[in-house]
Amino acid sequence: MQAYKVKGKVDEAGNLVVTEPVKITPGDVEVIVWHAIETVNNATNAKSQPEAARPKRQVECSIPILKEWLENTDPVPPNFDPDRAKWEYLKEKHNL
Repeated sequence: MQAYKVKGKVDEAGNLVVTEPVKITPGDVEVIVWHAIETVNNATNAKSQPEAARPKRQVECSIPILKEWLENTDPVPPNFDPDRAKWEYLKEKHNL
C-alpha cells in the first residue's frame, strides 16, 4: 500500500473535495481524513512560562538508560487492556 498526502476540503453538503491533482493509477482507494484545525502559535508564550514539573515515575531496572527512559514516560492508563490492543493490531494487520 502506498500513501499520498493531498489537500482537500469538505463542502457545505458534506462531500470531500480534493483540491489538487492526484497522480495515481485509476482504481479503488482508501481515504483517511485528518481535520485541519487552526492552532495559535504559542511559541513566545511557551518560552516565557516554565513547564510544569511532573514527578518522575519510580521504576526498578538494572539498565540505567532504560530506567531513565521509563521514568520519563507517562504511565499506562488504568483502563488499558493489552489483549484488546493486540486484537485491534492483528485485525488491522490481517484485514479482519
